[in-house]
Amino acid sequence: MDRIYEKIRMLRTQQNMTLKELSNLSGLSTSFLSQVERGNSSLAITSLQKIAEVLNVPITTFFEEQANEQYFVPESDRKQFQIAGSGSIYVRLGGEFTGRALEPLHVTLLPRQKQNYVFNHPGEEFYYVLAGELILTVDGTEYHLAKGDSIHFPSTLDHMLYNPTEEDTQVISVLTPVIFKPTNESIRNEPISQKK
Repeated sequence: MDRIYEKIRMLRTQQNMTLKELSNLSGLSTSFLSQVERGNSSLAITSLQKIAEVLNVPITTFFEEQANEQYFVPESDRKQFQIAGSGSIYVRLGGEFTGRALEPLHVTLLPRQKQNYVFNHPGEEFYYVLAGELILTVDGTEYHLAKGDSIHFPSTLDHMLYNPTEEDTQVISVLTPVIFKPTNESIRNEPISQKK
């Protein structure tokens, strides 16, 4: 059972969520959640289900044994995916292991691709342009990046991407915390907040 308490604390901190926020969203008291995370209080399955829903994970996550850790990611194992509402093509570059906090991605922005909304979410964001050009608006300021340029900013600031050229733009992006959950699906729903 101690593993359950550890996983709750790990998932909450990965999502930059305070105990108070978890309490407000789950309906469980802050003091109770604090006791749970220290392993000093028993946890009913109904309470665990509420926590799982707030943390956006299946309840089975808390009962799974630690998965085989995969550090090395050969190119042949990488799969492309897209996010609903975005024309970008993503490829996950990172390994799989318990407690990972970085989400490295190879992102292809199609010609003239422009978001019609801005993003913001917990964590930090880094981009390095491999090919093409990228206009990235962060907190109202527009940055024009070319091959070899990079940018690093808090993801809590409103931000929006745009490829102003007639060619694909290729970038390496690193996000925190981990926001993409590995699945067998090729298309995934948008996991971070949008402002229209």
